[in-house]
Amino acid sequence: MTDSSDEPLRAAEWAEQAAERAADFAPTDALLREDVKTLGALVGEILAEQRGQGFLDGVERLRRAAIRRREAGEPIDALAAALVDIDLEQAADLVRAFATYFQAVNLAERVHRIRRRRDYERSGAGAQPGGLRDALATLARQGVSAEEVAALLPRLRIEPVFTAHPTEAVRRALLEKERTIVECLVADIDRGRTPPERRADRERIRLALTASWQTAEAPAAKPSVADEFEHVGFYLSDVLYRVLPVYYEVFEEALRETYGGAPALPDVLGFGTWVGGDMDGNPNVGADTIAATLAGQRALVLAAYRRDLASLEELLSQSVHRVRVDDAVLAKVEDYRYLLPKAAALLKPRHADMPYRNLLGLMSARLQATLEESVHGYPDAAAFLADIDLIERSLAAHQGAHAGGFAVRRLRRRAECFGFHLAGLDLRQDSATHDAALAALFEQPEWAALDVAARAARLHQLLDGEAPPARPAAAAAQPTLDVFRAVARLRPRFGARAFGPYIVSMSRSAADALAVLALARTAGCADDRGRVPLDVAPLFETVDDLDAAADTLRALFSDPVYRDHLRSRGDRQVVMLGYSDSAKDGGMVASRWALQQTQIALTALAADSGVRIAFFHGRGGSISRGGGKTERAVIAAPRGSVDGYLRLTEQGEVIHRKYGIRALALRNLEQTSGAVLRATLRPRAPEPREAGWRRIAGELAGEARAHYRALVHEDSQFPAYFRAATPIDVIERLRIGSRPAKRAGSGDISSLRAIPWVFAWSQNRAGLTAWYGVGTGLAAALDRHGRDTLAEMARDWPFFGTLIDDLEMVLAKSDPAIFERYSQLASTLPDGDLHARFHPGIAAEFERTRDAVLAIKGSDELLRGDHRLRQSIRLRNPYVDPISLLQVDLLARWRAADRPDDALLQALVATVNGIAAGVQNTG
Repeated sequence: MTDSSDEPLRAAEWAEQAAERAADFAPTDALLREDVKTLGALVGEILAEQRGQGFLDGVERLRRAAIRRREAGEPIDALAAALVDIDLEQAADLVRAFATYFQAVNLAERVHRIRRRRDYERSGAGAQPGGLRDALATLARQGVSAEEVAALLPRLRIEPVFTAHPTEAVRRALLEKERTIVECLVADIDRGRTPPERRADRERIRLALTASWQTAEAPAAKPSVADEFEHVGFYLSDVLYRVLPVYYEVFEEALRETYGGAPALPDVLGFGTWVGGDMDGNPNVGADTIAATLAGQRALVLAAYRRDLASLEELLSQSVHRVRVDDAVLAKVEDYRYLLPKAAALLKPRHADMPYRNLLGLMSARLQATLEESVHGYPDAAAFLADIDLIERSLAAHQGAHAGGFAVRRLRRRAECFGFHLAGLDLRQDSATHDAALAALFEQPEWAALDVAARAARLHQLLDGEAPPARPAAAAAQPTLDVFRAVARLRPRFGARAFGPYIVSMSRSAADALAVLALARTAGCADDRGRVPLDVAPLFETVDDLDAAADTLRALFSDPVYRDHLRSRGDRQVVMLGYSDSAKDGGMVASRWALQQTQIALTALAADSGVRIAFFHGRGGSISRGGGKTERAVIAAPRGSVDGYLRLTEQGEVIHRKYGIRALALRNLEQTSGAVLRATLRPRAPEPREAGWRRIAGELAGEARAHYRALVHEDSQFPAYFRAATPIDVIERLRIGSRPAKRAGSGDISSLRAIPWVFAWSQNRAGLTAWYGVGTGLAAALDRHGRDTLAEMARDWPFFGTLIDDLEMVLAKSDPAIFERYSQLASTLPDGDLHARFHPGIAAEFERTRDAVLAIKGSDELLRGDHRLRQSIRLRNPYVDPISLLQVDLLARWRAADRPDDALLQALVATVNGIAAGVQNTG
């Protein structure tokens, strides 16, 4: 990494040159350019301070070489040669240096999104597109009345669900430092700070960046379920807890602005989590983690309420000598003096004439008693809400609306949403685990092999009490039964909302849902009438299972036992759609088409059956796992399938990107809600051309799937190629999640989980999981139907337009030349030269896909119509490219040494984290 021809580079010059590359910043992005330059200068200074001027010069030489390859067409060999056999400590620091720059750019871009919203609102140009004001104004122009909106509100529900699927799990210590940087950037978002204030902010940013440099990105030990809970808990109890009442205020203001009044908004926003409840393939999750997670969530939300109560104590200092207070408030204070004598003794005599302050202090004490499970605690969240309502009504009745009413109303909103549970805990288990438990209980080893009718008949006998289990104490069934016993024990304690649906992975028949009811009843998880207090949600994951979903649910709805269960759940059936595994099974286009068709079929079935289908979208962060812009996906959904309800998973780097900053979390919730309102109240008008488009999409999906499966699932040598041409062996050793990377199985592609599968292909810069097979399908469609027809589909059909846009983004982020370097790692395998066997076909499919997308778009360059995304990729490439080539060299060295768990592996882990930070949309 030496080059004596280059003069030493000062940090300021390094930042200046970094900013010069972004000379194509739009005028509206001038302040973003300044922020990138300022942060870049700080990063350069930190690198020189921490590792020396020579290190900074070496980093810059690599960056310049990467730029020359990108923009002057220099061969990749020169850049790759500079990274061969680098000292391991230096390699890890190089990656960290580039990743520090990514962190700075990522934060600058996120803050700039806040700036753009402020600029838009100041411009007087109307509502910012995508938000609630814009959505309601659009609906009003389309003829939607205030009465129609009011009629929808009781069934409107938006529910993001945070999962324990990290491809990027930022340590909480680093999250806190990021927040400091964001606070400083936001403080000067319009350049209103004084020079001394700006210097102080700069030093705070320097401190945060330097401390981050000196902090390991990942813990030394593999995260436990408790660690994952801490990570997700940050977003729930810190960011979203603060944002929630603001969301309702924005919603109400948008209603008033559009319709002249705002009906009382019900509890339309909620949150779920899989952390501690996702048992599918994770032996670390079970009854114990369910109990621990619910207790931890309660502790977080009660602590947040107590902080709010302490603030209200300072605010609500009204004295009875100055203003009236409702008798009910005074009586409640006396009740609590009797109930909580120790807390009452701590009330200050000088506050004796301040009943609100006294009541708030006693409420805080009662929350603490709740946490300690004392008999003096609140029995449930409703009792806590009743106390809040007492104060709110009293303030409203005695001129207190502007003397604390606003703050109390915010607390009420939080308590209505978060209760004493914070977020609903979903439970998930593989249907095969249920079959194994039933086989043990029934003493039928062949249970899983029985046909559906035979299994359903035996389950009916158990549910009807006609034939109890032969061995109710069978050891193999106890972990599964313990989960249902935990639900029965914990539900009265934490409340009905503490549990989300019980999701059955790999659902293939009605018997898979009946199995949940049978196991729950066996464990005593049922009321006096035998009703199981859980929504059973089949998860359809493969393309074939999605195609058969309507038949599966039709059989369920006609089953008298299950239909009785549905009536007890309000005739509402939750159905989870698996984007990740269906894409791994059949490729991205076949997956999306199967998901679209399934929603159409199930929506029609629901109408015929008198059951409301609530779709739960199991989306990942990457395009091939259903990622992308949520609002566009909602608008592209089949007509009638949304129906005021959106539940979707949020995972990996998506959580951090969407919910890491409060203002952006609010914007994301607004955009999602606005899309649900539009898709429900005024779905797309019927389109006569759509029948023909659907036939074309079906052809495209079939041809793309066949080409994809021929490579991924049907070629016996492909698994060996995959393991050589990607860093999957490093990913399997990462300490970023409590769940194993593989399901139990044969070791082929089908046994690998979708997240590491996608993650591996994003690491080697191919992005194959999103586009392989698509080029073949699109090329055939173009030949058969013509470019004009497909361009019309992309322009006028949201489903196809979103698909093409997502493909374009993945293709723009891919780098075929760098991928070829990874592929060359498969040149000398025991199976032969697999690089020579597979790479030409993969490269040709990439070219086919890119050519087809450009033809449909009528463009000669990817992302020509998306300046900001193109600029964002351009900013990162000179830093990602050296990390990628370094990873190739380190992989070769590590594998040659038989993959030791040493400094070489740690350097490789650093490259994985660095590429993930630079590429984004990783898993």
